Amino acid sequence: MSEQQSRGFLLKQRAFLKLYLLDLIERQKGYGFQMLDDLRKEFKPYGYSPTHSELYKSLHELYKEGIVTREKKIKGEPGVDFQEIVIYHLTDKGKKEAILYKKQLKVELDRCVALLNKAVKDHYGPVK
Repeated sequence: MSEQQSRGFLLKQRAFLKLYLLDLIERQKGYGFQMLDDLRKEFKPYGYSPTHSELYKSLHELYKEGIVTREKKIKGEPGVDFQEIVIYHLTDKGKKEAILYKKQLKVELDRCVALLNKAVKDHYGPVK
């Protein structure tokens, strides 16, 4: 998970999504579309709606990096329902990587918050 090495202006969307996806996967909170729906609801008050493509690119990267495995299942009752979904699970490597990733991302999030607070303070007065 080397994406965090860059010190760009602000955190990249995919790195942000991976943080939340790792948590959802850790808690076994569903499949891709369900996770997307949950994240959209969670971030709606902040004016952010993750895109389908960014979410699945993030999941695919986690899979390629060996952080998660995929398991295909039929949603609903077998023999009656036919919608196939993919459930994601952390690998043993992924459990260790998730802890490290969260620590690395905390440093980057703190940097981004400080940068945004500076802009607010410099242009609008003290940060509340």
